[in-house]
Amino acid sequence: MNPIIQLNNATKIFRKSHLGRVKLAIGIQDLTLDVKKGEVFGLLGLNGAGKTTTIKLLLGLLFPTRGQVTVAGQTMPDLSVLRQIGYLPEAAYINKYLTGREAVNIFAKLSKVPSKIRKKAVGDILEKVGMSQNADKRIGEYSKGMVQRISMAQALIHNPDILIMDEPITGLDPLAILEVRQLILWLKSQGKTVFLSSHNISEVEKVCDRIAILTGGRLAMISESREWAGAEGKLEKIFTTTAQRTESIGSLKFS
Repeated sequence: MNPIIQLNNATKIFRKSHLGRVKLAIGIQDLTLDVKKGEVFGLLGLNGAGKTTTIKLLLGLLFPTRGQVTVAGQTMPDLSVLRQIGYLPEAAYINKYLTGREAVNIFAKLSKVPSKIRKKAVGDILEKVGMSQNADKRIGEYSKGMVQRISMAQALIHNPDILIMDEPITGLDPLAILEVRQLILWLKSQGKTVFLSSHNISEVEKVCDRIAILTGGRLAMISESREWAGAEGKLEKIFTTTAQRTESIGSLKFS
């Protein structure tokens, strides 16, 4: 079976010009990895490791400087593929004057959810993310965690096959974190593919089948759940050991 997400020697170099001087910065370099259909795949790394750059490449928001990025067999960006993706950003901006229900309904329209099932679809997904009771309050009255739940609803409203989540538990309390964990595992049980980045290693080890560790824009290692399953804190040890070892090597060199 072909991977549903694949990066092949993907490199993104940013060029910034200031006072006539061009400065080069690496987002990611020679990143090769694949994600299987139906698995939960986690991306770990310190700040600046290249996680957000990788996600933007998968969404077609950035073009690789070299290498290839494919999702569902198509080179990104591809509109037909984007319709199959639900995206949860780390910090979503949603109009604070709308109610949660109104906001999700707008996203449902944008995602071309058929009008005859839209009302029920919006109600169902609001219930799934635990926002039914607060759906008719204005978003400006919401806590950060409640805004995050509405953002999850917009990512899921069109029933996508692939979910890309950037720090999905940011701002959530412990009960909400548990609910997100259950949601991710439910998505997996439905045959969905989940690609997520997170700083919360203890949660990653509870839901992911495999993880990739990025350091300085490069792939440091890929680890499977059997390597940490049943040993609480084992993934954190794998991550910290890998990050400390590779970060000490020094900065990347351009070739």
